Amino acid sequence: MKRVFLPCCLFCLLLLPALARADQARFLSVIDGDSLMIRLGDRPVEVRLIGVDAPEWDQEWGVQAKAFSLQFCYGKELRLEYDKERKDRYGRLLAYVYDGTTMLNEALVKNGLAVPILVRPNGRYYRKFKKAGKTAREERRGFWLHGGLSMTPGQWRKKHRKS
Repeated sequence: MKRVFLPCCLFCLLLLPALARADQARFLSVIDGDSLMIRLGDRPVEVRLIGVDAPEWDQEWGVQAKAFSLQFCYGKELRLEYDKERKDRYGRLLAYVYDGTTMLNEALVKNGLAVPILVRPNGRYYRKFKKAGKTAREERRGFWLHGGLSMTPGQWRKKHRKS
């Protein structure tokens, strides 16, 4: 009994902080590949996926990234996990989004539909995303099938700023 009790206690102590930083939410809609609308409690909230940057709607592969996120989330109860900062400068909730044990952020990168980005201090899974990006590139998934994007989503946004 003692042999099982101690490992279980240690597991719970390690798991509790992660659970305290998580919420359940109902999916409402996709804004683009890396932004969602969810229902958190009784209110709609915009969520920006942490650590990934998907092509914009008008950019090459933007439609595919949005469709992937829609298929991943549609009709589901999602789990939101947080990092150090919970909101960005635009007031959006920052989260890692899960359906069961599968993380949308990582799945987008793994399928060649987003690039990993590090926006400090939220970098808990950055190495994991970099590894997923390397795999997508090697296996020529998504936009890596044609050698990548002509410009990163960040470069595209800068070039296409609204006046």
